[in-house]
Amino acid sequence: MKEYDVVVVGSGSAMNVVEAIIEDNPKVKVAVIDKDEPGGICLTRGCIPSKILLYPAEVLRTIERAKEFGIATEVKRVDFKAVMGRMRRLIDADIDAIRRGLTSSQNIDYYHAPAEFASPYTMKVEDETIKGKMFLLGAGSRTVIPEVEGLEAAGYLTSDDVVRLTELPESLAVIGAGYIAAEYGHFFASMGSKVTIIGRNPQFIADEEPEVSALAKRELGKRIRILTNHEVTKVHRKGGGVGKVLTIRDRANGKSTAIEASEVLVAAGRSPTTDILHPERAGIKTDARGWIVVNEYLETSQPNVWALGDATGKHLFKHKANYDSQVVYYNAVLKRKVAADYHAVPRAIFTDPEIAAVGMGEVEAVKKNGAGKVVVGFYRYEDTAKGEAMNVRDYFVKIIADKDTSAILGAHVVGPQASVLIQEIVAAMYTETRSVSSIYQAMHIHPALSEVVERAAGSMVPVEHYHHMLKEYGLEAS
Repeated sequence: MKEYDVVVVGSGSAMNVVEAIIEDNPKVKVAVIDKDEPGGICLTRGCIPSKILLYPAEVLRTIERAKEFGIATEVKRVDFKAVMGRMRRLIDADIDAIRRGLTSSQNIDYYHAPAEFASPYTMKVEDETIKGKMFLLGAGSRTVIPEVEGLEAAGYLTSDDVVRLTELPESLAVIGAGYIAAEYGHFFASMGSKVTIIGRNPQFIADEEPEVSALAKRELGKRIRILTNHEVTKVHRKGGGVGKVLTIRDRANGKSTAIEASEVLVAAGRSPTTDILHPERAGIKTDARGWIVVNEYLETSQPNVWALGDATGKHLFKHKANYDSQVVYYNAVLKRKVAADYHAVPRAIFTDPEIAAVGMGEVEAVKKNGAGKVVVGFYRYEDTAKGEAMNVRDYFVKIIADKDTSAILGAHVVGPQASVLIQEIVAAMYTETRSVSSIYQAMHIHPALSEVVERAAGSMVPVEHYHHMLKEYGLEAS
């Protein structure tokens, strides 16, 4: 039986800890186990390949808007194979580099195979049983596959599969209406597919503010058919086996209709992988859904076993997993007591329009603080010089703050460069006071798009006044 100082499940963000451990102790012995390609979900089939694909979609939309500025353009064709091939070359090069690093390291034994716990501090991997003094569990997550009659037999794609496509589907039905559905719906529609998004929730991208989701649905709906408050009840192959037929039910009135699509993409959320890992055999507790339970220091119920990233079920983003790896290093290796702080975890959706958010939404802020204790700052892109130059309409920044302390509670941006604009607000939320004044008192370049953040920060009004403004501008969600 092999024994290791550290056993790591997953080769994504957990490798940040491994690299630091090896630097501190050149004689340490580490087992790195990953049943999938090395590099973690984000690199191999998640955020990085999807953003490489989404950039050409952004370029296409920019070209299409050129006529607004007196520029005559024409897109003769989109070479889908070339778009996909570029992404694969970039991703495969990174995967190969990580694989070479894992297999050549004198400190690491790399197991490219599934693993499961046999008992505390003991795992079975391939034909071996290994033991470890410390465990780092960065096992990631996987796509939720809904129980839909005929779906398995008809066949479907997930976000794991679409990065391997070489032929553009003529039409695509997307089951789910969250981040992944929105992004891939935008991508395939830009490439030329006829896309239908089907979501059970009455709100498109349900985790976002209602007014943000409504605006995103309106704009994306110009190119994509978006059906909310609908569910897929059955899928079957068309006669001849080419294409699929989905039966969808309107959850409001119970009526069913059928739609046809060349392919089906399942993007209905993420689930844990603990049914493979079997942490219960090692005395590691999981919650009702199967996510690994950790304390504020990211240690599990079993001492010296730590979990990070998607495996904990909290904020399933790569940047959060990287943050977790820092917390784990401080606590597992340096033996400090650094609590994970998730008060300002940002997120972005790379659609057209782009969406970004951090912290609380308005409903949560009002529930926790009371309506009289919450103020909202709001400003539209078009009311800045840069926004006017860009000829954008209705896009905005929304900042939610505590009325008494001016501490920022959350923020939401919809429009060009939302993922960049949100970062100034995130930074303010990591200051000691978290005050919105640190934004509006700072000098901002004129005319730059960042002025829309500055002016939102300096335009705080009561919640009811904010909704009056939304109605006046025609932006209130129905």
